[in-house]
Amino acid sequence: MQGFPIATKGMVIGLLGGSFDPAHSGHAHLTREALKRFGLDRVWWLVSPGNPLKARQPAPMADRLAQAQLVMDDPRVIVTDIEARLGTRYTAETLEALIARYPRVRFVWLMGADNLLQFDRWDRWQDIMHMVPVGVLARPGSRIQARLSKTAEVFWRARLPDAAAQSLAHGPRPRWCFLNMPLHKASSSAIRARGEWAG
Repeated sequence: MQGFPIATKGMVIGLLGGSFDPAHSGHAHLTREALKRFGLDRVWWLVSPGNPLKARQPAPMADRLAQAQLVMDDPRVIVTDIEARLGTRYTAETLEALIARYPRVRFVWLMGADNLLQFDRWDRWQDIMHMVPVGVLARPGSRIQARLSKTAEVFWRARLPDAAAQSLAHGPRPRWCFLNMPLHKASSSAIRARGEWAG
């Protein structure tokens, strides 16, 4: 977990951010689908210090990082504490810092459809859409609502069809793609509610 991940010129790297409190098989499922269907070389899990939109503070970072590494055992996926290292709090800040640090890498922001529902509440959400392509993956109960979200409405012209998902990282921004995929019902909040994760 020392330093920043290595990335070489031309690599396409998906960024999956979140508190991962805890990481679970649903995160792993979404990541594998993103690697396969968006043509990514790597995915970095950005385990965040905390979510500005949530009042509840997550479990200690060390516990969440350790759990994430247990859940996602794939050499193409790197579990990171980049946001803590950069000292960034919001996604837009993190992306600006990563783009400056890795100018020859193509980044793709990844999120579940449940996040698209409230994406317009994120700090500088429209800037994010112009910074990097965005790959949205279906989540249980969120498919229809996500397609009707404010973000989907504002950026409807920038949406790529499923058939063009492999080209998401290549081309002018804004551009985003919504992918249907086999759904996985695991959720961090449900795991915490069952008392299966204390951090």
